[in-house]
Amino acid sequence: MVEDVVRTLGFLCLGSRLRRIGERLQADTQQIIDEAELGIQAGQYPFLAAIDRTGPLTIGELAQSVGITQPGATRTIGQLLESGFVDMQPAPDDQRRRLVSLTDKGQELVDYSKATIWQRVAAAVADLCGDLDGPILEQLAAIEDGLAEAPLKRRSTAAAPRVLSDAQEEEG
Repeated sequence: MVEDVVRTLGFLCLGSRLRRIGERLQADTQQIIDEAELGIQAGQYPFLAAIDRTGPLTIGELAQSVGITQPGATRTIGQLLESGFVDMQPAPDDQRRRLVSLTDKGQELVDYSKATIWQRVAAAVADLCGDLDGPILEQLAAIEDGLAEAPLKRRSTAAAPRVLSDAQEEEG
């Protein structure tokens, strides 16, 4: 069997490991969505949820709300526009701003998804995390807050040799 290097290297590869977990969760969520034949990608749901929770938003506000780059948000909104789930119109108070809102079709999708898909996915992930020690969502929030406060390049490197040697000790 091939060694799982990402797992073995611990903190050194935490970002890669979180991405791997995220991709697996997205893929598994997509299977649930595909079974329901909804014609949407798992990664598009956070945009619909943001609009549903707050009302119409600009692309910049959506990018900030979902935590991705503006070009990524623009691409996703373009896909949602093409699918007919959202609409984009000039803001009533400032014609230069364009607001993204749910269409009737989009609202129907969100309402259906809240009652079925989102509950099913949330319950499955809660089951997956149920036996973990400690509040994982709070821990993830603390990691995100910590990165917002000070990115890795600004953090102390004094502990780096010890962390790496800990990973190597686990390996050996």
